[in-house]
Amino acid sequence: MLDVPTLRERFTTHYGAEPKLIVRAPGRVNLLGEHTDYNDGFVFPAAIDRATYVAAGNRDDAQIVVYSGQFKVTDSFGLAAIERSAAHPWSNYVRGVVRGLLARGDTLKGANLLIESDVPLGSGLSSSAALEVATGYAFQLLNDIEIMGEELALLAQAAENTFVGVQCGIMDQFISALGREGHALMIDCRDLSYEAVPLPAAARIVICNSGVHHSLGDSGYNQRRAECNEAVRILREFKPTVKALRDVTLADLQAHGAALPPLILARARHVVSENQRVLDGLTALRSGDLQAFGALMTASHISQRDDYAVSVPEIDLLVDIALAQPGCYGSRLTGGGFGGSTVSMVATEYVEAFTAALAREYQARGEHEATILVCRAIEGVKRAGLS
Repeated sequence: MLDVPTLRERFTTHYGAEPKLIVRAPGRVNLLGEHTDYNDGFVFPAAIDRATYVAAGNRDDAQIVVYSGQFKVTDSFGLAAIERSAAHPWSNYVRGVVRGLLARGDTLKGANLLIESDVPLGSGLSSSAALEVATGYAFQLLNDIEIMGEELALLAQAAENTFVGVQCGIMDQFISALGREGHALMIDCRDLSYEAVPLPAAARIVICNSGVHHSLGDSGYNQRRAECNEAVRILREFKPTVKALRDVTLADLQAHGAALPPLILARARHVVSENQRVLDGLTALRSGDLQAFGALMTASHISQRDDYAVSVPEIDLLVDIALAQPGCYGSRLTGGGFGGSTVSMVATEYVEAFTAALAREYQARGEHEATILVCRAIEGVKRAGLS
């Protein structure tokens, strides 16, 4: 985690005054349930101990000034007219959240912001959602606005959907806002109900960044969502109650799959089977059956690779290496895909040997160097320092 006194010092140096507050919102890893959230389905993420921090203070005018410590650049915009920035794409996540607050009817003051993060960019660990949630929470506190955690998550999601232009589901923002220390959350993305499930001490979450950077805005993410919508449109002719792929069963696909183009059928099969894997994973984790949970993780990866086509060779290589190591219960692509990271569930006593072997063999057999994080589940967005 980043050092709060250092962030306070950086803000003071940059703006000439101490911040009023510092907040942090975590990134996330999804253990099961990929590309199900925007299909009204089930997901199983955990907030991780890598986070985005926003140090903030009020201004006397209606300007928002934002300094990014990662990019070493400042952006500014006025509250009266908020438009997308072509020069600073990272700023659009901030701009979108602020615009969303104004659209709610909230009255905002100008603000100085300093942003720092140790969530790796393009790693599939939701650096964008962490930035959105941290920004929303900072403005909430600066302006004495009452927003429930679920509302904050929906506000952040809307900013990414309508302002940034990525048609993501609710999972990333929800877990960043409402994560529970030591737990994963099984979330129903239709009604936003959730269950916190303790993560067993007998295993650790190991994330491996492939070094292949992904960007959801210029990837096939929006295309996959359109393909799912097409599957729903066709299947509704046979089952009018279908509102999303959440409402489709494997039996439905067996009965009516011939009406779907092969590619659309494959996309639907992934989502429908993935929803079932999340429900089965909930049962396994409740009972502490790590073998069963790990097998579901691996099956999820195969489905993402073959039916949803969001994996890449480097990710497949990482999964193959992970599964060959002692103590690995399961491994899979996590995040939107097209690069990014894998997540593995590893027996605690094998973690050190596992991470060494994974890094060594990946570098020997590929062109990229892996970055490995052994993570713990932490609480969602919160004040990180100052009164």
